[in-house]
Amino acid sequence: MDEPDGEYGTPEGRAMVRLLWDPPPPPTRGPKQRLTLEQVVAGAMEVAGAHGVDELSMRKVAQHLGVGAMSLYTYVPGKDELFELMIDRAWADRRLPDRALPWRAQVEFHAHEAWRMYQEHPWLIRSNLWRMPLGPHVLDAQEDLYRAVALTGLPEATVSRVANLVESHVFGAARAAVTDTSVSARTGVTQDDYYESRSSFWGTYFSSERFPTMTRIWEKGGFDEEYSDDTWEFGLGLLLDGVERLAGQAGT
Repeated sequence: MDEPDGEYGTPEGRAMVRLLWDPPPPPTRGPKQRLTLEQVVAGAMEVAGAHGVDELSMRKVAQHLGVGAMSLYTYVPGKDELFELMIDRAWADRRLPDRALPWRAQVEFHAHEAWRMYQEHPWLIRSNLWRMPLGPHVLDAQEDLYRAVALTGLPEATVSRVANLVESHVFGAARAAVTDTSVSARTGVTQDDYYESRSSFWGTYFSSERFPTMTRIWEKGGFDEEYSDDTWEFGLGLLLDGVERLAGQAGT
């Protein structure tokens, strides 16, 4: 059956898009609403920030805001939709680079803003990078990253791949860092404590014959470096070095 003009997608999908782009204004009739949709989203972000996204529920958000749980459903259909709104709101905090900068500096700026965003909103590591909300803040940041990468002159398909690689690299690094911090806080066991508790492995099951490369790296101090921002920035540098090489080849 043909859909009416503009009626693409599912009813639920259309409702979500409207919530992201054109949320309904407060009703002019009936009892005055105690909250706005923005306050509901902000409250949900506060709950996720304090307790983790696993503890996020409509009931807990309602308790945090001092309202009845059922009243939240007048603002948003459910927790999944609320999470999409939270993601888009978190992406609103990402600043955009100076367009006068070279393309590489602009892409690096995007990467550092993404890293900062994940540090400020660690619950974002539970988002799906391949199913991001089609919200204005997410798309504004993505559009500008595509624009910055496109300054290389690379083909459009390569521009898309590079932008996705940059976002994926930062997301993966942030996920590892945030997860380890969360586990340490929940269990009281740091990464060093974890490996120390299993130190018997080295004298029993580890052998240099089976793991010669690991042994050589360890003997040369290759595993001594603590995880820091330099670690993910090293990977970003390698990635962008490769992009520069591709751009140079395309220009010859």
